[in-house]
Amino acid sequence: MATFFWVLLFLLTFSGSLVCVRGLGVGINYGQIANNLPPPSRVANLLKSVNISRVKLYDADPNVLSAFANSDVEFVIGLGNEYLQKMTDPVQAQSWIQQRVQPYISRTKITCITVGNEVLTGNDTQLKSHLIPAMQTVYGALSNIGLSKEIFVTTAHSFGILSNSYPPSAGAFRQDLAEYIQSILNFHAQTDSPFLINAYPFFAYKDDPEQISLSYALFQPNSGMIDPLTNLHYDNMLYAQIDSVYSAIKALGHTDVQVKVSETGWPSKGDQNEVGATPENARLYNGNLLRRIDQSQGTPGKPSVPVDIYFFALFNEDLKPGPLSERNYGLYYPDGTPVYNIGLQGFRPRMDYSSSERNVISFFICFVLSMAFSLCAL
Repeated sequence: MATFFWVLLFLLTFSGSLVCVRGLGVGINYGQIANNLPPPSRVANLLKSVNISRVKLYDADPNVLSAFANSDVEFVIGLGNEYLQKMTDPVQAQSWIQQRVQPYISRTKITCITVGNEVLTGNDTQLKSHLIPAMQTVYGALSNIGLSKEIFVTTAHSFGILSNSYPPSAGAFRQDLAEYIQSILNFHAQTDSPFLINAYPFFAYKDDPEQISLSYALFQPNSGMIDPLTNLHYDNMLYAQIDSVYSAIKALGHTDVQVKVSETGWPSKGDQNEVGATPENARLYNGNLLRRIDQSQGTPGKPSVPVDIYFFALFNEDLKPGPLSERNYGLYYPDGTPVYNIGLQGFRPRMDYSSSERNVISFFICFVLSMAFSLCAL
């Protein structure tokens, strides 16, 4: 017992600055609409310190891709909506791939390109018409240099593309978008690429807090709901949303396309009318979801397919337009400290341990933790 006391004292002394976190297949969105973010090299150290192995960018920032060279981080890179018309031209698509992908692919793991973001829920009809041709042309450009099997091509959708999501088995896409989505699903089936959805239970709760259970939205204990058509039980809104997308896809004749969540999160601060935007709710949502990912858990409708998530977002971004919540989705402040603790502690910029020192200290912490748990079991 005395030994355990000293082990516990040691852990309490150092746990505020160093945490040994088991590696997780966690994805995160790395937005940069801010004027106070750390340089990409510091971001690379942060993600390494918390074992985040997958990053989604909204562009193909060469500074970021260079900073992560020779790391184990896998990247989703983005082609902004402003590029869509140009990307319908095979010559311009090939040029973009040669300039933004080829120089980095040998040292930085690029696994996916998103062509546009939430295009179908916008008001630009011409942009919508460019989407699938741009995806096809970018895929062709990758094929020309032998990278179409290594790098997927897809696009990310707002959850607003659905006309119905309740119950999950009755999920359906908006009728005015069905033609576009049918072509996109055919493309995904042909290229074995994923269907990406941005899903935020926060929006649903904010818009109707009287009818929607906060516990259901936050993965907290609750009675949940039973889909009357399938008899499947849902204890959280996000998994119900994912299954509603699968149902909508099936209604268009596809069972061969995987759904991945390209964005989800909860803001830690919001305007007065943004009900539920608090640090505690953000901690609960992201922390509870992180634990589910750690368990490789599937949805009730797809129990054998682990949910694939990219959290939104890495940092609070102070220049984002819109309501206050838009600037407060980050897991971290720009100085690298957590906005709230979900088990991924990260760095503090004033730390300046050498690589060898960090490795020794991390090994020692992990060793002490294992000893502590062994003693607890006695």
